[in-house]
Amino acid sequence: MRAFLFPGQGSQTVGMGAGLADACRTARDTFDMVNEALGQNLARLMRDGPEDELMLTENAQPAIMAHALAVYRVLTADCGVDLGKRAQVAAGHSLGEYSALCAAGSFDLPTTAKLLKLRGRAMQAAVPVGVGAMAALLGADIDTARRIAAAAAEGEVCEVANDNDSSQVVISGHFGAITRAIAIAKDMGAKRAIHLPVSAPFHCSLMKPAADVMAEALGTTDIARPAVPIYANVTAAPESEPDHIRANLVAQVTGMVRWRETIAAMAAAGVEEFVELGGKVLGPMVKRIAPDMRVTSVVTIHEIEALAKEIA
Repeated sequence: MRAFLFPGQGSQTVGMGAGLADACRTARDTFDMVNEALGQNLARLMRDGPEDELMLTENAQPAIMAHALAVYRVLTADCGVDLGKRAQVAAGHSLGEYSALCAAGSFDLPTTAKLLKLRGRAMQAAVPVGVGAMAALLGADIDTARRIAAAAAEGEVCEVANDNDSSQVVISGHFGAITRAIAIAKDMGAKRAIHLPVSAPFHCSLMKPAADVMAEALGTTDIARPAVPIYANVTAAPESEPDHIRANLVAQVTGMVRWRETIAAMAAAGVEEFVELGGKVLGPMVKRIAPDMRVTSVVTIHEIEALAKEIA
């Protein structure tokens, strides 16, 4: 049993997708469709930068999706790999859940790009720059992270945002609370705590205004049943019902990304192989969660062709 995985924010880099676009018309067409949907030359920004503009949440989110879907479309359209036949389930990390749903046919590509552009803008606008922050707690499990967050809150928001794996948990909230958490983290059991270079405190209750924006947008967006079940970030469980998918995507804006539980649930359901499309971030997480699993991360045309030969 195989799962396709789609990366989230943090995997963006100047030059992303350039080699694939040069090699494959399908990738170029994918980027052109996203450009047209957004009314901007996102592909040029992905290829040439500047980096600070690419890092903006409203650009990074559709860019990461566009790259992942370009890889996916080359794999399927050019290499003849059918999602429903070659993978039984899929999931994506944070914004990657939209990529997974697009790959599985719940959203078309232009709709996905527009939703992620809106999501990025809404998340950035929800909290003024400098008010919020995020930090990675390294060498800390979820229980340790929750204790640190509770101790550091002192009346402010300090919550677990991403349960990535057994040794990496991300917290999110007010800048002061996150700074206090970093200061006490080592004494409370973490090996190390570091501020993350993000522009807003994602996946915490401070994102409620953004959740409201996405609830309105998704409320008027048609969602088709996906070709394979998509494991939701907020439930760590497979979902195919459109109304449930819609509710999960809204809840995801303020809710914790339960990635460790998602991978563990997939493994318990019989998944033995994980394929990350469009990044090389999720693969190492999967290996830390389920060391015996087979993991492949696919970005270049050569990696796509090798994967296609292996699973065709």
